[in-house]
Amino acid sequence: MALTSWKTFNFFDVSRVKPRDDDESTFVFETSDISCVCSGSDNLFIGSSDGVVRILSQSFKVIRSFIAHNVGAITHMKQVEGTALLVTISVRPFACPQEPAVEDANEFQEDLSNEPVLKVWALDKTEKKTGTPTCQSTITIHNGRKQFPISAFAALDDLSQLAVGFANGSVVVVRGDLIHDRGTKQRTVFESQEPVTGVAFRDASKLTTLYLATTARILTLVISGRGQGQPARTLEDSGCGVDCMTVDPKTGDVVVVREDAIYYYTTSGRGPCYAFEGPKRLVRIFKDFVALVSPPGVTSISKSNALRGVGVTQAEDILNTSTFSLLDTDLKFVAHSETLSSQVKHVFVEWGDLFLLTVDGKLFRYREKSLQQKLEALYQRNLYVLAISIAQKARADTLQQNIIFRKFGDYLYQKGDFDGSMQQYMRAIDSTEPSQIIRKFLDTQRMHNLIEYLEELHEHHKATSDHTTLLLNCYAKLKDTEKLESFIRSPGDLKFDLDTAISMCRQGGYFAQAAYLATKHGEHDLVVTILVEDAKQYTEALQYIRRLDPDTAYANLKRYAQVLLEHCPEDATRLFVDYYTGHYRPQRETVTAEVAMVQNENSTAMQNLAALLPLPYMNASTPIPGSKSLKPSKPALAREASTEDPQPETQQYTAPKPRTAFSSFVDHPDEFIQFLEACLQESGLTKEDKTDLYTTLFEMYLHKASGKKGEQREEWETKAKRLIDREDIPIDTSNVMLLSHLSNFTDGTTLVREKQGLRFDIFRSYTSAKDTRGAIKALKKYGPEEPRLYTAALAYFTSSPQILEEAGDELDAVLRKIDEDRLMAPLQVIQTLSVNAVASMGMVKKYLKDMVDRERKEISNNRRLIESYRSETEAKRTEIADLGSKPTVFQAKRCSACGGSLDLPTVHFLCKHSFHQRCLNQVEGSALECPLCAGQNATIKAIRRAQDESADRHDMFKDALQRSDDKFGTISEFFGRGVMSARPID
Repeated sequence: MALTSWKTFNFFDVSRVKPRDDDESTFVFETSDISCVCSGSDNLFIGSSDGVVRILSQSFKVIRSFIAHNVGAITHMKQVEGTALLVTISVRPFACPQEPAVEDANEFQEDLSNEPVLKVWALDKTEKKTGTPTCQSTITIHNGRKQFPISAFAALDDLSQLAVGFANGSVVVVRGDLIHDRGTKQRTVFESQEPVTGVAFRDASKLTTLYLATTARILTLVISGRGQGQPARTLEDSGCGVDCMTVDPKTGDVVVVREDAIYYYTTSGRGPCYAFEGPKRLVRIFKDFVALVSPPGVTSISKSNALRGVGVTQAEDILNTSTFSLLDTDLKFVAHSETLSSQVKHVFVEWGDLFLLTVDGKLFRYREKSLQQKLEALYQRNLYVLAISIAQKARADTLQQNIIFRKFGDYLYQKGDFDGSMQQYMRAIDSTEPSQIIRKFLDTQRMHNLIEYLEELHEHHKATSDHTTLLLNCYAKLKDTEKLESFIRSPGDLKFDLDTAISMCRQGGYFAQAAYLATKHGEHDLVVTILVEDAKQYTEALQYIRRLDPDTAYANLKRYAQVLLEHCPEDATRLFVDYYTGHYRPQRETVTAEVAMVQNENSTAMQNLAALLPLPYMNASTPIPGSKSLKPSKPALAREASTEDPQPETQQYTAPKPRTAFSSFVDHPDEFIQFLEACLQESGLTKEDKTDLYTTLFEMYLHKASGKKGEQREEWETKAKRLIDREDIPIDTSNVMLLSHLSNFTDGTTLVREKQGLRFDIFRSYTSAKDTRGAIKALKKYGPEEPRLYTAALAYFTSSPQILEEAGDELDAVLRKIDEDRLMAPLQVIQTLSVNAVASMGMVKKYLKDMVDRERKEISNNRRLIESYRSETEAKRTEIADLGSKPTVFQAKRCSACGGSLDLPTVHFLCKHSFHQRCLNQVEGSALECPLCAGQNATIKAIRRAQDESADRHDMFKDALQRSDDKFGTISEFFGRGVMSARPID
């Protein structure tokens, strides 16, 4: 590629450097005495032909100077970066025979009879006597006494090895400790017929390689490490001129310039080559640029010119012009190019800038423009591709690169290249407001571009819910189900708003995709909602619920209980039973049934839910069993666990109270009864749960009975009766009675009243219902235990002629029972019968006759008893009177205690008992009492004492009177106890 094909820019600001206004600083550049220049450690080092080294600061002020070599010009220098070490090489000049020696640099020549001298200076150490830097070491470089000038010089940073090339084609390597002057060794490592034009070190991986350049070849030579001692290896049979080889400090590659191109060399051979035609005189590397000095008007470089560059023939003509260029070989453009009025003498890099010194003493500074300035220049020429490359090479931040992409996209959009512009917009997506781009591509013809941009937004997690909505709408409008599938099934992190995506899929009829998204991201509640509300796939929804953890499964089961019971009553009931009995375990099976999704007419057939991501506890090896039993499936689960892989530990849960499921079974009585019966089979139920279950089951039995007739009704009523007839059933009687009454279930109320002893209420319930047969049955069953029923039956049987007729002979039986047990006084019977005119006198004639006869007989008996009591009382009174007024004759001959004949002393008692005094066992101080009559007397005394005490307990009398049915008899009893007797006056 010719130079004219490379785009040229002005990416450098050029300014001439004016030294400080002092004699020495100005003299340094204006004189032609400069023989070499080097830089490093923030200083500039200038060597002169008189052996003096001058050190300049950043302000180009001479801060120090010293004589490095007393005799000879300094031809080469190297400052070790980061240290205070300076290496100088000098050759002794000789004078022409016709003229005395002069110090003009243009008029001296090397004294080839003397070999070059190399010195290492420590600039931070000063000699006390002279004030000059300390010379660490001095050596003479041997070239076999061959009188040729030095054409090239290179050194490692640690100065352990130096290479010196000569114009006769030989290269000498110096090894040793030059810093501490501990001795060195020199060896000629290369010899050739061509002059050496360049040497360079490459030190990497414990291998030191020396690059050699002659006018005819490029070679490498291993001087330390593996391969040392082998002859030089030719990389290319083309050489270069003096100063036309340098090293790229970033890569370590050697850069060689020739007339046709710029070449890069590695240890293995030639690397990349960049065509750039034209003669070159000097090359340097500055940052990412290759600095070239070209002599215009010269078509070729001959060997004589190369030798002239060494300085052995004639001085350069300062009137010749030079071209200075800065090239970016990677991007193939000229960053700067200018023609100088004089030839270039030295080029060096320091302080972040490139400096160029001409032979007429002018120093120019080349400072690279900022990246933004470069980009602005490229924007003006619409060179966006190059601008992007430059920004990326400069490692510009993402924001700055995105600005370039966006400008490039705008440029392409204006040109009508919508695809190209979209690519650039997508590259700038991180820092671009999406709405600005979206508005440009809302046209239907550009919808594919819009889809690309929206997809990229989601890839970069920049999309909002509105972007997700727009993207899914675009898919739907283009009917691109494949892209929709690819979008929602994209791997990695979630790149869009999940709720929006699911909502749009549901609205568009893409139920399988919506279910997939919800499943993948753990939105189990939403999956069930889609299956039930959208897809109407109730069986699949139930199967999905069975694979959820207990808490999630319970929430969804409660939410859709009625719908699932409506469409899958058996399976739904089974799930309720398993969960509420504590035997629920998430199933491990995967769904294999296809889901026939019904979609709108614009959508394609939906995929089946087998494509959904497997949930925990899933295993595709076994199908879902279709069990019909409603008993807990714990044994079945145990059998499955024994044949399958070990199941992971399932989450334990506490079964909820059964009553929380009751509302779910509204309008599903059969399933509800099955659920209740299954729950009651479980052990460990609390009393509260049992009460709820039994009460509700009883209600459901009655509910089923109320809707049936005949035998079916009797069957359900029998179940209900059997349920409440058990002794261990914790059903509240009030609930049973209420439910039985509401359902017209008389057996229920009767049974409860029997258990509670409410026999009178049972009889009254029959009489209230005018059920004479039931009343008679209840009277026969409960009458012996509840006599009051006969009095109530008497009133009921005579309440109406029809009832009296239905009762038949039962009226006589009731009257007979009342008469026998004295349940009512005759007057009460007459009053009861006289309430209405149903009973006739003839019906009670026999009862009244028997009653009168019995009363008469009783009165007669009472009179005889009174007479006997009176006579007995009179006799006792007489006896008491005789004892107090008449003497008593004791005729007993034997002791009533021992049975022996009485002898003195003898004790006689008025009760006619006689005792030996010795047989009485009288205790001193106690009253003498007949031993035989003492017990009876004590009893009588206790009774009398109790009567006296109870005489003051009027509350006891009132309580007994209130509770007594025979109040007259109670009064008589307490009268006999002396309750109403007047207390004696003390």
